[in-house]
Amino acid sequence: MDEPVKRGGNGPRRSATIFATALELLGTEGYDGLTMESIAARSGVNKTTLYRWWPSKDAVLAAALENSELLTLTAPDTGTLRGDLLELTTGIQRLLTDPATAPIATAVLGAAADRPQLAAIGRAFFAGRLERERPVFERAVARGELPASADPAMIMDLLAGALWFRLLLRGEPVSARYIHEIIDLVLPA
Repeated sequence: MDEPVKRGGNGPRRSATIFATALELLGTEGYDGLTMESIAARSGVNKTTLYRWWPSKDAVLAAALENSELLTLTAPDTGTLRGDLLELTTGIQRLLTDPATAPIATAVLGAAADRPQLAAIGRAFFAGRLERERPVFERAVARGELPASADPAMIMDLLAGALWFRLLLRGEPVSARYIHEIIDLVLPA
């Protein structure tokens, strides 16, 4: 995977606009329709500015997924593991159904099978997200709600995977009741 070019800061002054544009175009045009030229034109920056910071559209997408506020989920602290998982799972459901974010998730999922670089971007994005969620599980272990041997990645895979499968593969809605039921299935285990 291409890495962003390291310069004196975190990106050009308009990086937030560039990231939002890249994600919007990914959602509307798909991975194949996304180009450095289209990102530059839509965000109002020169193509040379993009290439100065990122050598490819994959590098822009990696930075956008990591830095865009659009896809941010905050790790909750409700005081219970069940409450935290409810907040996390509901947040994931919102990302997968919100008109601003659902096309992005669908495009990444759809293109990743044929695009190893995009799949690597997705893996890095979700690994980073899991690290931000880790305190939820550390607090649960400290409170005695989970054994220290519990695997946070497996728990989140089961919860998020159920949502992805139901929404994107089955095309069925996810209700609050469904979220409660999948959490109840995962927690006793």
